[in-house]
Formats: sequence, C-alpha cells, structure tokens
Amino acid sequence: MNVYTPIFVLGALAFGFAAFSVVIATFTGPKRYNRAKYDAYECGIEPTPQPMGGGRFPVKYYLTAMMFIIFDIELVFLYPWAVAFDQLGAFGLVAMMLFLLNLAVPYVYEWRRGGLEWD
Repeated sequence: MNVYTPIFVLGALAFGFAAFSVVIATFTGPKRYNRAKYDAYECGIEPTPQPMGGGRFPVKYYLTAMMFIIFDIELVFLYPWAVAFDQLGAFGLVAMMLFLLNLAVPYVYEWRRGGLEWD
C-alpha cells in the first residue's frame, strides 16, 4: 500500500484543485449574461440559420477532422517505433515504411483533389 500512497495523494490533490477551481469560478466570475453569450460560436464566422431538420455542412470540415485524426494516430505509432528502432532491425524499418506508405497514398490523393485548399 505504501507504493500507491503518492499516486492517491496526487489524485486527491488534482481532484481538489479541479473542484476548488469550479467552485471559486462561480463566486468570482462575471455575472453579466446577454444574448450574445448564448449564441453558437463558429470559429469567428457569423452563424447562419440552419433549415428545419438540419442542413448541409461543407465536407471540408469533416475531411480536415479526419486528416487530423489520421495523423494523430500516425504519431502515436511512430513514437514507440522510434524508441525501439535499434531492437526492431530491418523488419521494423520495412513495416514502418509500409505503414507510412498506407498513410501517404490517401494524403497525396486528398492533396491532388484540392481538399487541403480553403476557398
């Protein structure tokens, strides 16, 4: 149990700090509410009214999000490979090159189609 004591103490401190921050913000924060604070914020663009039943969003938003997820996952796999590069040898190098090729093909496809250009 003595091994886990620092972890429990750190967890308790983190929870205490988070709870304290939320509670103190309700007392010290500004209390001026207006209609603009409740409006949707769309990255600095004036929000446009959506038709009933939803509307169509440009596909570029989804493509950008998917590309971010793909390259974020790529980094998750590249860090352990870089750490264990010496132990993996030629097999690890070939496997990582195939992995990077699998990511490069859709990236080049997206680039050639103009998906990375904003209007």
